[in-house]
Amino acid sequence: MGKFVIKEKNDKFSFRLKASNGEVIAVSQSYKSIITCKAGIDSVMRCAPVAAVENQTEEGYAIEKHPKFEVYTDKAGESRFRLKAKNGQIIAASEGYASLKSCLNGIESVRKNSVDAKIVMDEE
Repeated sequence: MGKFVIKEKNDKFSFRLKASNGEVIAVSQSYKSIITCKAGIDSVMRCAPVAAVENQTEEGYAIEKHPKFEVYTDKAGESRFRLKAKNGQIIAASEGYASLKSCLNGIESVRKNSVDAKIVMDEE
């Protein structure tokens, strides 16, 4: 089971979704309050399991409806994904992956680990 770890820094809140092995598989933007941060977590929990994958690395890719995972190549040539909510807002993003296959595995991990993840405060 995964977990969402909420971190507070400079009066802003963000979360990291960690897989059951402790690996960070997605991160959020900064939120102004813990309430909006928890709403972002709720959105990930609802959207990730049903989100389509829009692979923007393929020529002529099909544009999917929101919610969706957008897969793209960053400036360093690594594969990344961002999860967009039903309203089109980015609610989580990945690290860079060396291969497209690893990136797609990361999406599956978010789908699996977000569903029943517990929510905890960072204790650093």
